[in-house]
Amino acid sequence: MYRHTQIGWLMLTVCGGPAVLLFGLSALLPAEGDALRFLPGAILLFVTLLFPTLTVTVDERDVQARFGAGLIGKRIPLSGIESCRPALNCWWWGWGIRLCPGTGAGAPGWMYNVSGLQSVELRLKNGASFRIGTDEPERLCEAITQRLQAP
Repeated sequence: MYRHTQIGWLMLTVCGGPAVLLFGLSALLPAEGDALRFLPGAILLFVTLLFPTLTVTVDERDVQARFGAGLIGKRIPLSGIESCRPALNCWWWGWGIRLCPGTGAGAPGWMYNVSGLQSVELRLKNGASFRIGTDEPERLCEAITQRLQAP
């Protein structure tokens, strides 16, 4: 079984830092102010709590990618995967959950990513693709390939 958690330091810095700053500034406003003054900080804090990490697991049945505490994730049965390969994402695709354009002969597909540009691209038997951002693409691809070849 394969399991790896990648920390999204950029996400924590870009969203978490301003969330704390906005909450601090909002608390300095007069108490009779509108409660919506906390909304921008609350939104950034919510995003920070949902997407701080990406945990990928490969077991005998599935490949799973889960953000943070696991509220948002994707489970892909190994029986639905045709192939996998290490891939490099374009920087403008960003981080989080993204619909990214197809590469090569592939169709557009979804991407889960918290940091960096490296990923593993899964080609699904239904023609779709799915990219999982990781800081160890070779290890993840090897784990998936081993499971695909297992009897």
